[in-house]
Amino acid sequence: MSAPSTGGASRDGYGSGLLRIADDPRVVVIEADLGKSTKSCHFRTKYPSKSFSMGIAEQNMMLVAAGMAASGKIPFASTFAIFTERAFEQIRNGIARPGLTVHICGSHGGIHTGTDGSSAQSIEDLAIYRTIPGMAVLHPCDDLSAEELTVQLLDHDGPTYMRTARNKIGRIYDHDSVRELKIGRGSIIRRGNDVCIIACGVMVSQAMVAADELADSGIDAAVIDMHTLKPLDIELVDSMAKSCGCFVTAEDHSVIGGLGGALAEHLSTGITAPLEMVGVRDEFGESGESAELMLKMGLTSQDIKNSALKAISRKSG
Repeated sequence: MSAPSTGGASRDGYGSGLLRIADDPRVVVIEADLGKSTKSCHFRTKYPSKSFSMGIAEQNMMLVAAGMAASGKIPFASTFAIFTERAFEQIRNGIARPGLTVHICGSHGGIHTGTDGSSAQSIEDLAIYRTIPGMAVLHPCDDLSAEELTVQLLDHDGPTYMRTARNKIGRIYDHDSVRELKIGRGSIIRRGNDVCIIACGVMVSQAMVAADELADSGIDAAVIDMHTLKPLDIELVDSMAKSCGCFVTAEDHSVIGGLGGALAEHLSTGITAPLEMVGVRDEFGESGESAELMLKMGLTSQDIKNSALKAISRKSG
């Protein structure tokens, strides 16, 4: 499936998704003074009586969301990804431990955020929320998939964390193909038998570029958008292990505990296959333009291509 020429930021899709489910009387939106950045501001403009601003008080926002969920509402609480981490204890003990359905959105995650600098570039959020029992973790790749997955959260029981990105990128999906997405199921966006590239977020588009370049060398790479990191689609992973025999993961996140970590955990306990990880190594980011930071951190299509060649060389037989 080729990427359509137009695009948007996944945070825009989150805002659009909220509007699509606004008619449900249970839906409420909670902000921490960043509605314009997370795009929940569009919901607030049209439905002010269902929107609540907590100011710069993320811990309080999460407990307010917990109270609303316990009262029968379905809260969507959003702020920057890095600021959700301020409220880890409240999310763990106030939301997840009692099993309340609160949907948290962390925008501006990863190195791709760029000029905001390392203090704002959360490279550990997906790992943090993967560790919380019962919590689903999502990272859509474009605006249309973010919108569709946000809509599906309306019928999802239990706490969730979705990471969105600030910058616009080319769309992976169109309005028809995006309807096939399901929370907890990876999406095959390119088929191949030599190596399987599993990516999430902004790295899905880089994976597609890498697959095109590999094809020019006669290498047939499959590409999967693993928009749901938890629960991981292990059936799809096992299927790809049999058909491709090796993997590359690509994520704008630390290689410790994120998508690569999730795949490694599964491969170590079942079907084994060589795995190479493209992601942020054990370091913080810095201020700079997105493209130059992605190059410096090794988060480009060329890095994926090189990793794919290395993974293929490690295959037995």
